[in-house]
Amino acid sequence: MDIKKLAEEEFPHLIELRRHFHEYPEPSQHEFKTMEFIEMRLEELGISFVRIPKGGVFGFIESGRPGFSVLMRADMDALPIQENTENLSRRKVCVSKNTGYSHACGHDGHMSMLLTCAKILSEHKSEWEGRVILMFEEAEEFGERGVGPMLQYLDDQKIHVDVCYATHVRWDIPVGRMSILRGGVMAGGFFFRTRIHGRGGHGSRPDLSVSPIDCFLSFAGQMQSFRMRCVSPEHCLTYSFGCVQAGHEPNVIPPELMFAGTCRFFSDEDGQRFRRQFHDSLKNECDNFGCSPEMVEDQYFPVVENNDICVETAEKSIRKILGEQVLQEAEPWMASETFALTAARYPGILAFTGIMDEKTGSGANHHTARFDIGERGLLTGVESALCYTLTMLREKPSIPFQARPLKELL
Repeated sequence: MDIKKLAEEEFPHLIELRRHFHEYPEPSQHEFKTMEFIEMRLEELGISFVRIPKGGVFGFIESGRPGFSVLMRADMDALPIQENTENLSRRKVCVSKNTGYSHACGHDGHMSMLLTCAKILSEHKSEWEGRVILMFEEAEEFGERGVGPMLQYLDDQKIHVDVCYATHVRWDIPVGRMSILRGGVMAGGFFFRTRIHGRGGHGSRPDLSVSPIDCFLSFAGQMQSFRMRCVSPEHCLTYSFGCVQAGHEPNVIPPELMFAGTCRFFSDEDGQRFRRQFHDSLKNECDNFGCSPEMVEDQYFPVVENNDICVETAEKSIRKILGEQVLQEAEPWMASETFALTAARYPGILAFTGIMDEKTGSGANHHTARFDIGERGLLTGVESALCYTLTMLREKPSIPFQARPLKELL
């Protein structure tokens, strides 16, 4: 199979898909029209599929011959960000038509690459053996865990997976380049949203009220020193409060405060230690101030770990078919990914696809209004995914791997 030739022929189709998804973004757990469109395209290709409630869509490409089973994954949800019609240097080629939402993280690119891979693989399935599982995942953003029902379905149906693959477009890697890292590639994450309940009162008599603001300030001070006291300076761990809401008037002590944020890390031991410290400190400070805590969200994701043998297979196949120049070194990314759970169940990799292109103005950071995709980079993403998948299907390498129990992850 001539991967470069076939991918180049499908480039117009790839761009058509990307621009459709980009113009019609949908938020987490509301990707209804997105899934309908994906299912329509799968049906046109003769690919069987199943909708997983609150999970996403699985597609199954069967070669008709026994062999390896490769899972290829893409996420689908958009962000509640009003898109800017301009990127870093010019007007964008396409803009969201759904007010208040945009694909500011690149999931439109992920879906279009996976559907293009599906088209090529399904039209040439006489040239490979085994099975390819397409996983279109809901609600990757904000820790909604659409991945949970997807993994549960595979487990319940006893569907075997030998290896998995995902890619994430990346703003700081040029188009035409891929980065495939060993070990921890994207940070683990602890996502929290918490209410502190106190007792409201008149601002002139704090002695007659229980201020959740005072409680939070003391708690925040405790957490500020945790990084220095409990985490090795050689380890990478960050945390931030992204939202603090309490009260409206200067002379009214509010009855409650809500705060939310994240912690990111590359050591699960550090992440779990931070999580325990968070809960212990929150309870202690609430007890000290006479408040009560309520955890609204408490989500934890492990580090995305690339399997060494899978990395070697990907690098070898890309060098052979696409050339050494495609591979580029990159730093691990402090962002977190629900693919961590899939990669904890099956050996695999998450590769970075470069989308930075000065000529077209792409290069703004993810989760910003000017974010844009250098579309030529998606072609390299398709080629690389096919290199990995077809090599795995052909070589069927032995991969020592200890899968983590599903109940431990969900």
